[in-house]
Amino acid sequence: MSERPQDNVKAMAAQAENKDGFIAALDQSGGSTPKALKLYGIDEGAWSNEAEMFDLIHQMRARIIKSPAFTGDKVMGAILFEQTMDRDIDGTPTAQYLWEKRGVVPFLKVDKGLADTQDGVKLMKPMPDLDALLERAVAKGVFGTKMRSVIDAANAKGIAAIVAQQFEIARQILDHGLVPIIEPEVTISISDKAQAEEILLSEIQKHLDGVQAGKQVMLKLTLPTKANLYKPLIDDPRVMRVVALSGGYSREEANEKLAQNTGMIASFSRALTEGLSARQSDAEFDAALASAIDSIFEASRSA
Repeated sequence: MSERPQDNVKAMAAQAENKDGFIAALDQSGGSTPKALKLYGIDEGAWSNEAEMFDLIHQMRARIIKSPAFTGDKVMGAILFEQTMDRDIDGTPTAQYLWEKRGVVPFLKVDKGLADTQDGVKLMKPMPDLDALLERAVAKGVFGTKMRSVIDAANAKGIAAIVAQQFEIARQILDHGLVPIIEPEVTISISDKAQAEEILLSEIQKHLDGVQAGKQVMLKLTLPTKANLYKPLIDDPRVMRVVALSGGYSREEANEKLAQNTGMIASFSRALTEGLSARQSDAEFDAALASAIDSIFEASRSA
């Protein structure tokens, strides 16, 4: 198996665990790409096949990554989609470009989407080729991974199943020397969100006991109804970082909620790219992105 330079891994780990900043989620995959492009001002008629669609989203991501504001000073890490990892920016592989040119820690989304709802949750679909993908990620200089499942109800059986699946795959990822970001998203619109979050906290704490000595995981969680609910996870030495997803909240609302949760930092997708447009000049685009990055950075730092 290819190995990343250990100096890089140590530097990335130090940044991921300790640095002020947030994680940019640039990992929209096939299903969510048309929506991301539409918000960016590119309608579905602009491409005639999937390959052209992915070309357009890569251009958008490259524009974000190359923007002067997008550096490790405020953007601690970035989560990439598999196709983004496999592409280049100005002739340099994307993950390598992120770390060497921008000082941003690269992560890779590894899940293959969601299974149908059962017991109030959507588990992840099977990932039969995960080992091969993880080996490629290591060879390309990726530091960690991210995988998402969804909680739609405060169903104890379903939430237990989701957390068990997440930690089982996390162990496989840890075996490759990568740091997994475990993301059991609680849907923000459900009526029993607060109860679902209490169950989720309890299940995560149970499974942390199974994390191998000397290893750490990261957690990506919906901003909780009760501020500081996840503080015990933030303080747990087996957890490298707890990051928040915006989950459909506007950037302003997400930042406001984030600032109420001590030690939690952002990992926003739509809330980061809100207000960016393909029609903007480079100066307008860079100014809009800088403003977004500044506001999310401040909310993460005040947390």
